[in-house]
Amino acid sequence: MDGSQVEATLDEAEQAVSVGSPLGPTGFWKAVDEVKRDPDLTEQFADRIARIDRAAFKTWVLIAVPIWLGNVLIIGATLIGLVLVGWTYYLEGVGSALVFLLGFGIILVTTHGLTHLVVGTLMGMRFTHWFIGKLTQPQPGVKLDYATYLRAPATSRAWMHASGAIVTKLMPFVFLGAAIAAGVPTWVVWSLVVIGLVVIGIDIVWSTKKSDWKKFKREMEYVSPPRGTSDAGEGGSPQSTS
Repeated sequence: MDGSQVEATLDEAEQAVSVGSPLGPTGFWKAVDEVKRDPDLTEQFADRIARIDRAAFKTWVLIAVPIWLGNVLIIGATLIGLVLVGWTYYLEGVGSALVFLLGFGIILVTTHGLTHLVVGTLMGMRFTHWFIGKLTQPQPGVKLDYATYLRAPATSRAWMHASGAIVTKLMPFVFLGAAIAAGVPTWVVWSLVVIGLVVIGIDIVWSTKKSDWKKFKREMEYVSPPRGTSDAGEGGSPQSTS
């Protein structure tokens, strides 16, 4: 696919988005794949791809708020979670267990997207919204500005995707010490171990096929593409991190 073919595909994608049709059938993600492989094409088409991606995002997202408002809400929720965990040091019995698990649960949910945001920002990417994609997956995600994403090195894109998954897997084990120090019931400590093992299992079974680790692998292929592989479209919905 050369520059003129990419341009034609983007024309078709813009038309599809304008009437609320999905991007996939237009070959949009195949064009994005080609752009990622060629720095000249990246510079030529990154901003236009980002505009199409943002327009498509608005057609499928359930709830979206500007990045600054989302930051306030998510950071505020994380601080509330930390306060709840700290409060358990002054509680006993079932009350301490419930408060600890509530605080930990809030932190587990919020730090995934926050990690993507921090790592991506440090690597030169920008973000436009916090969002919830659908009710069946209510975990908040952050929406990338695709132009800055395309212009970032492939390794940076890969590790930005991986960062949230890594932090989510570490959190249950990081909070083991806090749980023991707070003197919560032993079953809470074992619950953290179980949660940690479950999220690792989810990564192996699901994330490698549908989420962060799939994206990590995809972007790493742009660093040293396997010989004999053909270009393939990315598929899926407009670029987000969760």
